[in-house]
Amino acid sequence: MELTLGQVVFSKAGRDAGRKFVIVGLADDEHVLIADGDLRKIENPKKKKFKHLSYEDNVIEEINGKLINKQKISNSELRKLLEQ
Repeated sequence: MELTLGQVVFSKAGRDAGRKFVIVGLADDEHVLIADGDLRKIENPKKKKFKHLSYEDNVIEEINGKLINKQKISNSELRKLLEQ
């Protein structure tokens, strides 16, 4: 499966299991950076292995565009878009 910035994912393992996150960066071949604006702020994203995440086809286009264009995203904006 191809991962995209702004894609919605769910954590399957760890203390954050069951929480919804957004992919905000690609770390390496086995890890992505995820944030939700609450437990994990955009300034300090969580590095998580692919196998510990379940993926949705849903990509938040507004976040995707801002990440690609290196624009600032606020934590409140991230939380609001994740709730929708």
